[in-house]
Amino acid sequence: MPAFSRTQVWLILLAITATTYWIGEAGLSGHGSMVPVLALFGLAFAKGLLVCLDFLELRHAPALWRWLVVGWLAMVVALIVLAYWISLR
Repeated sequence: MPAFSRTQVWLILLAITATTYWIGEAGLSGHGSMVPVLALFGLAFAKGLLVCLDFLELRHAPALWRWLVVGWLAMVVALIVLAYWISLR
């Protein structure tokens, strides 16, 4: 993942937040389809990844710490998506 300045990361986070808001307000989610939900959680994962790497200073941390935090984030997002998918059945 390329390194961005903090201002660029902040602007990316704002864009992701606006996109997430748009998906929610457009009514694309909540109709039983997994595609908007997966898009929302993908965006949430991207936001979490940017926050971890750039605002928690993990971009230059030892790989073990970076992968532990990113792995934890991926696991949480995957479990929430799994719970949502099970609730649809």
